[in-house]
Amino acid sequence: MEKNNTIFELKRKLKLHEDQTELYLTELQNLLSNTLHVPYIISYFTYSINISHNISTESMIIGTFHIRNIGKNEITHPYICIKLSPNAPVHFSGKYVNKKNSLPSNPNGAWERINEQLNKNEFWLKPIGTVSIAPSETITFSNFQIKWKPEKPYNASVSGFSYCDEIQNGIPAINQINLSGSFHD
Repeated sequence: MEKNNTIFELKRKLKLHEDQTELYLTELQNLLSNTLHVPYIISYFTYSINISHNISTESMIIGTFHIRNIGKNEITHPYICIKLSPNAPVHFSGKYVNKKNSLPSNPNGAWERINEQLNKNEFWLKPIGTVSIAPSETITFSNFQIKWKPEKPYNASVSGFSYCDEIQNGIPAINQINLSGSFHD
């Protein structure tokens, strides 16, 4: 009789273990399935720099900020933030219009600035006429310019962040622009 009890107890434990394993596998499968459909974007800067060491000549960066949808689903209402370091001795400009000063016909590829114009360190921008980014597509904020004169030692950084309806907390760009230099008589 004791041998039957032992066999019965082993079968019960084996069944319990199988049920628990099945539950774990189902939960893991659900997690993986959901992960494959999570929206995901990657953003990054490309740029070229023209640096002057002459006090009377401006230095300049011409850059582009890219947002690529590497997920499996469309993302909606994309927008970006380009942020300059505090007290950076640089001037930022680009192909964007301000909310209050929108032109009757916006230039092709233009973006709209959606934050206060007086803020010289943060540029919150949304693409005009682009409501979504399909999987494997990229949108760009092209040919922005950052200018400065090397009148005194300088350093600045430019960072970028991407947002959309699906990623409301934003994702930082995988790179940033850093520059520093000194002036000598």
